[in-house]
Amino acid sequence: MISILLLIIFLSGICVLGILSIIDLKTYLLPNPWVATFAALGFAFHFINGFEALPLEQVAYGALAGFWTLYIIRALGNWYYKQDSLGLGDVKLLGAGGIWLGVNGVFMAITAGAFAGLIHGIIYAVYIAIKNKKSINMHRLRIPAGPGFAAGIIGVSIWQYYDLLQETVQNLF
Repeated sequence: MISILLLIIFLSGICVLGILSIIDLKTYLLPNPWVATFAALGFAFHFINGFEALPLEQVAYGALAGFWTLYIIRALGNWYYKQDSLGLGDVKLLGAGGIWLGVNGVFMAITAGAFAGLIHGIIYAVYIAIKNKKSINMHRLRIPAGPGFAAGIIGVSIWQYYDLLQETVQNLF
C-alpha cells in the first residue's frame, strides 16, 4: 500500500510541475496554490517514506537553500537590471523543490534548470528570428524561468530517487 501511495505522490509531483510549466509559459506566473501543492506533495513523499530517503532536517534545509538562493539571485538581478528579473513564484518553486531534493539536490536542480532555461531561450530566440526574418537577438529576451527549473527538479528527482522508485515499482508486481 505504501509503495503505491509513494509512486502516486511522486507522479503527482511531476504532473503538478507540468501544470506549473504550462501556466508559466502562458501567463509568466506560478500560482501559489499550485506551488504549495507541489511543496505539500514533497513533504508527503518523505513522510510516507518515513524520511528514509531524505531526513527531516535535510528537507527543511533544502527548502531554505532553494528559496534563499533564488531570492538572493532575484534581488541581485533586480538591482542590476532595475526591474523584476525573476519572479517570486520561481523563488517559491525552488523552495518547494528543496523539500523534495534536500540541499545538494536543489543546487543541482537550480544548475540543471538554469541550463534548461538557457536552451529554451536559445531555441525561442532562433524561432523569433526565423518568424520575423531578422537576425537572432538575445538582448532582453523574456522567457519564463519556471519550466526550466521544473525540468531541473524532475531530472534531479528521478536521478536522486531512481533506486527507491525502481524498488517501489518492483514491489507492485
